[in-house]
Amino acid sequence: MNLKHLFFLFLFSTFAVGLQAQVKFDAKVSKKKLGINERLRVDFEMNADGDDFNPPRFENFRVVGGPNQAISNSYINGIRSYSKTYSYFLSPTRQGKIRIGQASIIVNGKRYKSIPLDVQVTAAVKNPTEGINPDIVAEDNVHLIAEISDPNPFLNERITVTYKLYVSKEVNITSQWRQLDTPRYADFWSKSIDAVRLDKVYEGKYNGEDYRYVILRTTVLYPQKTGALDIEPLTLDVPIDVPGTKRNLFGRVLTTRVNKTISAGKRTITVKPLPLEGQPANFGGAVGEFRFNIQSDKMVLDANEALTLTTTVSGNGNLMTLSLPEVKVPNSLEIYEPERIENIRTQASGISGSISESYTIVPQYKGTYPIRPIVFSYFDPKTETYKSVTSNELVIEVPNGPVTTEPVVASTTNNGLFSEEIILKEENFKYIKLEANLASIQQPIFFQSTLFWSLVGGPLLLIPLFIVGGRKRKARLADVKGNRLRKANRMARKYLYEAKKNKGDKIVFYEALERALHNYLKAKLSIETGEMEKEYIEQLLIKRQVSEEVVADFKGLLKSCEFARYTPASNVTIQQDYEKAANTISTIDKQIQ
Repeated sequence: MNLKHLFFLFLFSTFAVGLQAQVKFDAKVSKKKLGINERLRVDFEMNADGDDFNPPRFENFRVVGGPNQAISNSYINGIRSYSKTYSYFLSPTRQGKIRIGQASIIVNGKRYKSIPLDVQVTAAVKNPTEGINPDIVAEDNVHLIAEISDPNPFLNERITVTYKLYVSKEVNITSQWRQLDTPRYADFWSKSIDAVRLDKVYEGKYNGEDYRYVILRTTVLYPQKTGALDIEPLTLDVPIDVPGTKRNLFGRVLTTRVNKTISAGKRTITVKPLPLEGQPANFGGAVGEFRFNIQSDKMVLDANEALTLTTTVSGNGNLMTLSLPEVKVPNSLEIYEPERIENIRTQASGISGSISESYTIVPQYKGTYPIRPIVFSYFDPKTETYKSVTSNELVIEVPNGPVTTEPVVASTTNNGLFSEEIILKEENFKYIKLEANLASIQQPIFFQSTLFWSLVGGPLLLIPLFIVGGRKRKARLADVKGNRLRKANRMARKYLYEAKKNKGDKIVFYEALERALHNYLKAKLSIETGEMEKEYIEQLLIKRQVSEEVVADFKGLLKSCEFARYTPASNVTIQQDYEKAANTISTIDKQIQ
């Protein structure tokens, strides 16, 4: 082969690669000529993934199906083949020559447009061919709908998205469908509740016609920001049995199975901000219907004994994200950081239950200590007004103990409404000694004294100790494996502390265990609550070098938490799940990169 042949071969290869890399976006129709009582299928095909697909207006047509989306991605002999298709089913509304306009899509920042197509529509034909087309029959008789309880809620107001699969009586679904795309609810606190029984079929209407439907899933959402928020579509691959015109030997109608990709479609809700008019100064973002109270386990106790003061918010609303009002007490009562206790249930009707904060308080001196009423405010979306609940005043009696010499000041509550000084009586100062017998003290000589030599020689004696301690510390820092193991064990104990306390209550234990697993993932992977999907978590952990076996254990724990609400669990099972959770978190923390 001479140089001339090699040159032409190089040009041909370069040209072929250039053609393969070109983006193609074409429009195709199922037929160029059809009757007015027939239907037309239009496919918009591309060989690269794109965004912002805009179909034509389809003037003089009625869209009876679509858009359906199909993706093909294969590798043959190491060469990748990719195609993406948007399909529509159209019914003409007039006769004559009708043009299907241009569609457009953006690929790699550049917009591509299809070529317009013309079709000829004639008078009605005697035997429409699409009447027995299984694809069109399946398209017309199966629909996935996302029903939103309120498309215009307030910030932090509960809404629900119910996914229903409608099937007409003309077709049947006898095999399990497959989920292709799972919605991720960005800017929402979300909780999905899958249907326990999918064999429960309801009767209903779709576009005025009789249909059967099943409820696939109900998702509870609490919007976390205002404005227009998108809800991504749920997409399923559904096998549909379409009856044909032929019968078998026993006279039964033969069916054709058609796999259809159906989507609930993207939905948009508009979230309203909470009104500023009438908003209390102490409002902390609670939205729903709530009750508030404060109680103490002791009203009379001695100094240096401990009491437990508990504030509780209960009701229906955004309990997972609200903050309880802070408790302030007189300065002679020593108060510690509160322990948060959550007893929350998430159902299709929303979040309900209670959140409590328990304070440990220790009085230091004898006296009477009032704890002024605390005001808790929330927004009621039903009445669109702010409401406030005020707790009762508590008075703590400390009959026995030392007496303070300083005024006892009752602190100001967080609503800034109460402030009072309580001054002790004059007789409380009778223990102060007003006269003193003072005597002269001769100053010893410091130089060359025992204290002098101790201060001089002491630092020299400490040098070997510092050297030994430094070596041990350096060796401990160099022990990377040991440090990671210790850190991982601390991390596991931290997140599983609450679950360990509730081993005696199965429901509370598994709710706390699930919350611990979620909080651990949010801390380690820097993800939001709305991204808590098992497949997405699995991808992130594997990407961070966590072994597949450990990821499988973690997913198994999440499933145990979900199923535990509906299945019995023994104390042995609970203990095994707790130990498995501790080991899994510890292992992930050691492996994650």
